[in-house]
Amino acid sequence: MVAAVALQHRGPELGRLPAADGVLLAYEIHGPAAGAPLVFAHGFGQTRHAWRSTASALGALGYRALTADGRGHGDSGWIDDGEYRLQHSIDDAARLSALAGERPVWIGASMGGLLGMVAETSQPGGRFAALVLVDITPRWETRGVDRIIGFMRAYPQGFASVHDAQAAVREHLPHRADDRDPSRLHKLLVRMDNGRLRWHWDPRLLDTIAHETQHWSARLPLIARELALPVLLVSGGRSDVVSQQTIEEFRQLVPHAEHHMVDDATHMVVGDANDRFTATITDFLIRLGHAPRRAAT
Repeated sequence: MVAAVALQHRGPELGRLPAADGVLLAYEIHGPAAGAPLVFAHGFGQTRHAWRSTASALGALGYRALTADGRGHGDSGWIDDGEYRLQHSIDDAARLSALAGERPVWIGASMGGLLGMVAETSQPGGRFAALVLVDITPRWETRGVDRIIGFMRAYPQGFASVHDAQAAVREHLPHRADDRDPSRLHKLLVRMDNGRLRWHWDPRLLDTIAHETQHWSARLPLIARELALPVLLVSGGRSDVVSQQTIEEFRQLVPHAEHHMVDDATHMVVGDANDRFTATITDFLIRLGHAPRRAAT
């Protein structure tokens, strides 16, 4: 494997890891090098920043918490031909996991959770010590996914200002309208040549997601049945992507899985209830015996 290039060593370690096809994957690592490894994978249209509070807290406890931007997202590279395939991301998962440490715990939200399921079963004996799925099940409610994709397609010309982007987010996430600081959106926006602002992901991702979803959706229940490692599902009680029915179906497929519901959270569990989410993850890790290997310094 080509070595990662570290960019700085104060605070979280920041760097770019070359993928198998040369795409550079932006990552950051919180916590000591000897800490028990964790890998956080964000959802479609998000970035590693979605995990920063949780990764920072776990890093302070002594874990080695790696977060990364998926290809086509955030500070990671784009594919020249725009043909984003899940197999590319599975290969990326293997590289990022190796960078984090031997058999990390994979913590994936939405699309990142599905990626973890597939990556775990793509290698004999598995890749991870445990798997945490954040508001995602092998079958999901299409109305919720359609709402998310609709938001991502809604502003092809971008925004004239950060405040315009804030208004769009307020409409999409009305339950969080009061605590959305416009300055927090800066890292999620990129200025185009015409001066307007666009979201941080490659818009061509939307051209392939439908094909990839159709290709993999029928296989996901079979993949879930193969999961033999410890699994925790964390769902949002107000989610429109995961429902009680999809949760019950999941627990039939993976009867040994644990389930924790954050009652007042939507699909965006980590952002809606970060403190409770972090506490839930920490408790799960400790009960697994996946404790920090040494105290953070």
